[in-house]
Amino acid sequence: MNADIRDTLWDVIVIGAGMGGGIVGRRLAEMGLSVLFVEKGPSGHRAERQGLNPDMADPVARQLRGYWPGPMRATINGRASEFFGPIGAGVGGSSVFYAATLERPERHDLETTDGCPHPTGGWPVGFDVMRPWYARAEALLHVCGEADPLSPEPPADLAKPPPLSEGDSALMASLARAGLHPYRLHSAIRYVEGCRDCLGVKCPRRCKMDGRSAGVEPALATGRAKVLDKCTVRRFHGDAGRISHIEVLRDGEAFDLRARRFVLAAGAFGSPRLLLASTSAQWPEGCANQSGLVGRNLMFHLNEIFALWPPRAARGQGPGKAISLRDLYHRDGQRFGTVQAMGIDAGYGEIVHFLNGMFDRSVLRHLRPLRHLTRIPAVIAARLMGQAKVFVGLMEDLGYPENRVTWDASAPDALDFTYHLHDELLARRRAFRRAISKALRGHRRVFLTRQPELNFGHPCGTLRFGTDPKTSVLNADCRAHGLDNLYVADASFMPSSMGVNPSLTIAANALRVAEAIGASLPKDETE
Repeated sequence: MNADIRDTLWDVIVIGAGMGGGIVGRRLAEMGLSVLFVEKGPSGHRAERQGLNPDMADPVARQLRGYWPGPMRATINGRASEFFGPIGAGVGGSSVFYAATLERPERHDLETTDGCPHPTGGWPVGFDVMRPWYARAEALLHVCGEADPLSPEPPADLAKPPPLSEGDSALMASLARAGLHPYRLHSAIRYVEGCRDCLGVKCPRRCKMDGRSAGVEPALATGRAKVLDKCTVRRFHGDAGRISHIEVLRDGEAFDLRARRFVLAAGAFGSPRLLLASTSAQWPEGCANQSGLVGRNLMFHLNEIFALWPPRAARGQGPGKAISLRDLYHRDGQRFGTVQAMGIDAGYGEIVHFLNGMFDRSVLRHLRPLRHLTRIPAVIAARLMGQAKVFVGLMEDLGYPENRVTWDASAPDALDFTYHLHDELLARRRAFRRAISKALRGHRRVFLTRQPELNFGHPCGTLRFGTDPKTSVLNADCRAHGLDNLYVADASFMPSSMGVNPSLTIAANALRVAEAIGASLPKDETE
């Protein structure tokens, strides 16, 4: 490590180099500030092309590949389980493995509208304030797609998507004939020549726009940013009103790093864990935790995964991630969410992976020899699926204080959380499944989920922002209440999970946070 990294008083230290951290760091560097990304995982190599592997257990091997090294330790409805979740730890974070779906939310996701009260009363920043930030994020991330024909909002200025495959084109037409309103899904993929559609895997080129390709790498190109990888942040230090430095550990050596301002972007699991670990006389319950809400109100999405076949005369031409529809987004006074293609095949390997995940969270998970039996139904299902497309209904989750992330000093790499599936969530899930079945009447389809499936790749809400320090952790600018130089730029700021993938909102808010930081700096710091 260069000595100047340790000795420098940075304008901003960004903790975490995923979607939020990468984008906020890029914008701050472009504003002329010195930025240090502190990342738990490795920088990685551009030539890598691999997906997350939930079966790999060795923590060293996991960290080398950019996975979070430790397991998720979950207590769901009172039952404990342990598994490796879809969480990244490296430059780009989880976003380098994501499927690049970047959709805007609906207005009612952020505020109360006619006939649709917001479950929290509304975000402190409404839809009209967020709209220009969404537009900037879409331009920065090269989002392509088509306008939702049901939306009353002005259409986004999106790049043109590539032509549909025969199977997707036939399916779009079939859905439209059924009275639905499909449109081209919004994807952060530039589709340059030779693009390999790296959905769910690291991209060795610069086609897919993620926290690395659209955030960290452009920040480094300014010459004003650096990355300190393979570095664990252990705790914040400071007084009651200001962070002075962070204590880190790298290659077995502990030392301090200093900055004028700090941005916490370690994700909805990692960010609250770090604050909870930062106890002191001034912060007996953890840094920024005067409200007692750090780590609470954990939300995911609920996945309703189903196979949908194109018309029989059309050739499927493999998996596709081109179709989305919002006909069921809000129905009969209930908050559901978007329905979209997943971009995965309904083949043997994918089905085995899915069934193994269900087994690992079941009551049979301790009987490991039985896990191999998932191959039998997978073979049968793969033959029946043929050219089916896999879709997901992404249903909104709501925040409850008892659903929370915790921190265990004896297992610092474990992601610990407690979650209860509330009755209202289960009732909405049943209604959502009925609505999907009714909407797709006349199409060949089959649900691939039976029990509720939480989307562990979409955690949010654990450091919610608001106007009242008693009911929120952050203010409207995502600055921690009571601390004048600590900001948050990841999914933990969200008071509600919305009915869409969170990545675009994370990126848009990160740009907004960067602007707030710039506005707070004395003029001589930005010249």
